[in-house]
Amino acid sequence: MGSAMKISDRDVLLVIDVQNDFCTGGALAVPGGEKVVPDINRIAQKFANVVLTQDWHPADHVSFAPNHAGKQPFQTVELDYGTQVLWPTHCVQGTAGAEFHRELEVTRANLVVRKGFRRGIDSYSALFENDHKTPTGMLGYLRERELKTVFVAGLALDFCVRFSAEDARKAGFEIAVIEDASRGIDLDGSVAATHQSFKELGISVVSLEAFL
Repeated sequence: MGSAMKISDRDVLLVIDVQNDFCTGGALAVPGGEKVVPDINRIAQKFANVVLTQDWHPADHVSFAPNHAGKQPFQTVELDYGTQVLWPTHCVQGTAGAEFHRELEVTRANLVVRKGFRRGIDSYSALFENDHKTPTGMLGYLRERELKTVFVAGLALDFCVRFSAEDARKAGFEIAVIEDASRGIDLDGSVAATHQSFKELGISVVSLEAFL
């Protein structure tokens, strides 16, 4: 691209789950997770609208493997809303692991959306919990603020970034995922599946260079 992308007051940067437990040394570390921080900080300076999401689980959360006898992390269970991956205990409310990475520039955020705080249901998407019905309030915020294009970055590309982007797209927003300001876990080919899904839904994938 010859010229930097023009960001307007109708655009929003949605920064997904840049928390200590998803960074190196954390309970559910995404490889190189903390490397998104300086990139997100740079991009965020271009936006009047910045929203942060925060995974915020009770200790007895249904998605934690230790809460299921005999189950290991990354195995699955069937819950009333479908298949649920079991995770190591992570982002427990009020713990250091649930805090935003200390170098993430949080002062520019207009809104922080916490998700996954209901014991019986996990929440990858910033818009809906994993039953695809229970809203977080994010969609109402986007609509009431009359925001049009949602730029998504953060952790992890193939789970919470993916589900947030897909839900916002299905709700009628233009979506651009900033791939090099995101990192994936890649569980059983989940990164390739994410790219395929983005293609099918008309979600653009852009690079940092578009903003510089």
